[in-house]
Order: sequence, then C-alpha cells, then structure tokens
Amino acid sequence: MHGRCSRRVRVPFGERLRDELGAPRKARLLDSSPRSAVWRVELADGRPAVVKQLAAGAEAEAEAEATQRYGREVAALRMASRVRPAVVPRVLGVDAVERVLVLEYVEHGRPREGWETEYATALARLHAAGGDGAELPRWAGPDAGDVGSFVAFARALGVHDTAGAEDELGELTLRLGKVSGQQALLHGDPCPGNDLHTTDGIRFIDFEQASLGNGLIELAYLRIGFPTCWCVTAAPEPLLAEAEAAYRTAWREATGTDVEGDLADACAGWLIRGEALVQRAHRGTVDQLARVLGEDWEWGTVSARERLAHRLGVVARMTEGSDVLGGLSRLSTDARRRMLDRWPALGTVPRSRPQGS
Repeated sequence: MHGRCSRRVRVPFGERLRDELGAPRKARLLDSSPRSAVWRVELADGRPAVVKQLAAGAEAEAEAEATQRYGREVAALRMASRVRPAVVPRVLGVDAVERVLVLEYVEHGRPREGWETEYATALARLHAAGGDGAELPRWAGPDAGDVGSFVAFARALGVHDTAGAEDELGELTLRLGKVSGQQALLHGDPCPGNDLHTTDGIRFIDFEQASLGNGLIELAYLRIGFPTCWCVTAAPEPLLAEAEAAYRTAWREATGTDVEGDLADACAGWLIRGEALVQRAHRGTVDQLARVLGEDWEWGTVSARERLAHRLGVVARMTEGSDVLGGLSRLSTDARRRMLDRWPALGTVPRSRPQGS
C-alpha cells in the first residue's frame, strides 16, 4: 500500500487498539514521507492491515501541526467511507492520543493504460462525499502575493506588457476565493502514489492536507501536471478530454448537479503559485518564482523550470481568446518562449507516469 517493506520494528499499537483488534504480528516498516511512519502488519484474525502514525518534531508548533494533519486525515477518511464502491481503505481503528490510524491493507497494482479516466471518475466520487465538514478547513487559493510574484517573474524574463494580465489575475483570485466556499471533499495531494490501483477500482490514501472547496481545483492536476507532486505527466489531449468528461459525468451521477466553476481558472491558479515548484517542506520559505530565475532544481520527474514551462504552455492554450484571461494567455505564451530561449536545454514533461507509481 505504501511502498516496499523494510526492517522489523515495534509498531505503535496501544492498549485501546489491542482491545479492539488484538495484538498485531509481522510488523514491517514501509517507505513513507518524513511526516509519518507506516507499517504493514497482520492483525490477530489474520487480516493484513496498515498502521500509520503522524510524526511531529520536538517543538510545540510541530506537535500542533501533526495533530492538525491527523485530524484532517481522520475526518476525510470518515467522510469518504460513505462512498460505494469504495474510494478509500476502510478505517479499522484510531488512537488520537498517539495519532495512529489502522487501515485496511489495499494492494496496489500497475495502473492500466488510460488510467487518467478511471482516476478522474474516482476523484469525482471522492469529491462528492463532501458536505458539512466542520472538521476540515476551506481550501486556500492564490492571493495578491502570488499575483505579484508571478508578474515580477514575467517582467524579469523581459515580458513588459503585463498590466492587462495583472488585472485579470486579480479578478481570478476573487473568483477562486468564491469557489473555495464550495463543499467538495478535496484530497489535498491527489498524486501518483496516493492513488492505489486495485482490481476493483482506485483507492486514495494520505489525506493529511484534506480540505473543502471546488473539485475542479484537483481535476486540474491531470492537465496542469500534478502541481503538488513529485510525478509530473502530460497526457495527450484526447485522453485529458475523456478524463475530464468522465469526471463531470461521475459528479452529476453522484450529486444530481453540474460541476461549478472554470477549469481554466483552476489551472491558472496553479500556474501562479510558486510554492507548487517545491516539496512541502520547502514551501513558505522564499519566493520560488524569483528563485527559479537564478537556479533550477530537480524534484521527481522534471526540474522546476520544466514544470513551470509546461504550466505556462497549458494555461496559454486554455485561455487563448478568453474574455477574462486573454491577457494571461499572451503573457504565458511570451514568458514560455523567453524561458526556452534563455534555457534551450529544458526538456519536456513525460507523457506517462513512471512504472511502480
């Protein structure tokens, strides 16, 4: 479920969990992020399960942050557990004091050809599980600071006709602020590796960043290139169109309503967020768009400049001729061309996800 097995360790299984599920056996530590520890175990009744403990540092702020992530994950899993067929593993037990979750073990297989359509369908069904989730925060979109950083980046590249796009982006942040009040259950990081491809559908895991908002914010991941993820892909246009249509159909079947909002707005919102060029641990430290002018860095399948050039191309195409983002289309086209002129060795985004992800 969470990667390859490694060494034997002591699994954090307190008295309450032992009373409910018995003593676990055959614990193996699995690969996970630094923010958590994850084990595969065998429960007393022979069922395989996954034990996840949210980690914190020594500082009080880190402790509070880990508790918040744990609360988000539990709340999101409980909301999503109502969906049938299932889109998340079943929760078998919790220990809030130790920030421990015990989950059904789900075997991840190789994604099928054209997995994007199945992914989009499952994502829509997950989003439709949202509602009155007081325990989850609202999704936070880009703000005036993001707009300023993006415009400054374009000007530094030599794009001087930015006034129209700057005004459009100001209006964009207002539109995205309105859709953030919607009630879809957002995963927060629906990346390759957090989607388990099983014989009977996709299960999503790792809901530490879950929130409520508009589902198009995450449907945009397929087209804009998984902005919070190590794995960036650029599927062909016909497959993207098929996946997006499947999302809208699945949402309508689950909710009886049409999807609100504009996918171009969602993609443009991800474009101007410099924080979406780095891993979570590095966000909120420096202006990443300013940084990319002086250095490039690798993260997963592509470099930061390659990510940004891809996003510029996507938004330029999506907003071409738009009444509300036409200036952004022209700016994005010019900025991308100047990036490729300045750094001609930049590669393209891969069309498919790496094997094993």
